[in-house]
Amino acid sequence: MGPLAQLASLVAPPRCAACGGACQGSSSLCADCLAELAAARRVIESGPPGVDLAVAVGEFEGVARRIVHGLKYGRRLTLARVASAAMLDAVPAGERPEGVVPVPAGPWRWRWRGYDPAEELAIAVSERSGVALRACLRRSGGRPQVGRRRSERLADPPRVWVAEPSPELALLVDDVWTTGATLSACAGALRTAGSRRVVALTLAHAS
Repeated sequence: MGPLAQLASLVAPPRCAACGGACQGSSSLCADCLAELAAARRVIESGPPGVDLAVAVGEFEGVARRIVHGLKYGRRLTLARVASAAMLDAVPAGERPEGVVPVPAGPWRWRWRGYDPAEELAIAVSERSGVALRACLRRSGGRPQVGRRRSERLADPPRVWVAEPSPELALLVDDVWTTGATLSACAGALRTAGSRRVVALTLAHAS
């Protein structure tokens, strides 16, 4: 932190990007939110169809929920770096992905936000892990999954396809794993293109 930034932090201490509380140093999260994220109960299950393993840092509540909302609706992109550390800590030992694949956003979502939360998380996971980013999936402009009933999500999953070569061992990254319909659609496209193992990694699991 430079002299000007240090002076600014004394006048107006940085605020937690998740809860708005005071932060120490250059962290995007306060000590309480960092501790809550570290203590979250990991969710590790056999995934939806096409996914070999599905992993989430914790349930969609508390700090995980605040981080997701901060990324999606608050444009707090620095949260992706903090979330990526917790996400990688949740991956079981022995997994050796060859490519980090972001779950693609629908085109209208991208135009509306100007960025994609899942892609931001995937970029941060790739940079932190050293595993190449492979943004090989594309998605048509169908109905968004957010706000739909579980039965509707499962009956009408998004249309996803592979536009570039896919990794054999894929780490599929999204912000929230809900019904698994989107993860399954992405995994199916990856397998059709030659991926032989797909591990889904998300920040939160909405049960």
